[in-house]
Amino acid sequence: MLDPRHVALAEQLVGYSVNVQPGEVVYIELKGVETLDLGRQLVRAATAAGGVPFWYYNDEDVSRHFVKNANEDQFTRWAEFHKRIMADSDCFISIRGSSNPFDHKDVEADRMKWYNKAYWDEVHGLRVRDKKWVVLRYPNPSMAIQAETSTEEFEDFYFRVCGFDYARMSQAMDPLKALLERTDKVELTGPGTDLTFSIKDIGAVKCDGHRNVPDGEVYSCPIRDSVNGEITYNAASMRNGMLFKNIRFVCRDGKIVEGTYDGDDTKLNEILDTDDGARHFGEFALGVNPFIKAPMMDTLFDEKIGGSFHLTPGQAYPATDNGNKSAIHWDLVNIQTPEWGGGEIKFDGVLVRKDGLFVLPELEGLNPDKLTG
Repeated sequence: MLDPRHVALAEQLVGYSVNVQPGEVVYIELKGVETLDLGRQLVRAATAAGGVPFWYYNDEDVSRHFVKNANEDQFTRWAEFHKRIMADSDCFISIRGSSNPFDHKDVEADRMKWYNKAYWDEVHGLRVRDKKWVVLRYPNPSMAIQAETSTEEFEDFYFRVCGFDYARMSQAMDPLKALLERTDKVELTGPGTDLTFSIKDIGAVKCDGHRNVPDGEVYSCPIRDSVNGEITYNAASMRNGMLFKNIRFVCRDGKIVEGTYDGDDTKLNEILDTDDGARHFGEFALGVNPFIKAPMMDTLFDEKIGGSFHLTPGQAYPATDNGNKSAIHWDLVNIQTPEWGGGEIKFDGVLVRKDGLFVLPELEGLNPDKLTG
């Protein structure tokens, strides 16, 4: 039975997020069997817009045996082939509803390093730099379990947050983008966090439904050697099929010199030792989506939580490039609302946000009551 929410979301993704033009090749990546109905509507909408859709099913339960057993040369050849497909595409839409996010949990560290370099660095590095793209999750039972809700409740939440008026949010983001662009020193404080760094002359980008859905962040990037202090992330994160809780970094002159979490620290440090850039930072962002209030171990949602920030080890984005290069880009989230312990953000010594709410008059339009009112 046709779900009208699929039709509306597909048209939003094709028409607003990537703005498909006649003759453009639209690469549609699908992960998980539940994504197929939305995938059909994406093919329909892309075709109706005059585009040329190409679709690819890439769930972890299918890729598992390759990722678990391939050698380095096989990963290299896979990347070369896949990169040609990406290079020939104009737009990229990825619907990710993996059946089991732990399907890569038992893959050896070296193979995960080869996979991350092939898939994320070689192929999707090209996508991020050169293509029109949007990535979103799909509300399958696995995601509902991670969010600790019923599947029906999660579906209702998902389509509400994904169908948000992002053009309205975009306008409210303009003052924050301008403030980040003229800021030098950033100070982050809260439970387990006392960190400073500079973003002077790095620039800022607002994320308003053209790259991720759901969306709702404005990002910049620390100057590579400027990060000093300690930071604790209170939102759990999935990486390489493993769950990481309460990650804590000690940073000196831009480098993570100590990394711990509630688990086997060697697993965390294996990721940080992927390459030199993995121990430096490639993004700093403030989350402002008023509908996303709690983490669900899914980065595309968690990094947009209203009242959160994320400070990301690894690769910097081209638009806010601090020179850091890595096969890793790991968006780790700290939530500063009162329920999560609170916290403050200061720019050049001026309090900007306290306990998750913006206190400067020009930024109050990004507070939940204004965005949803």
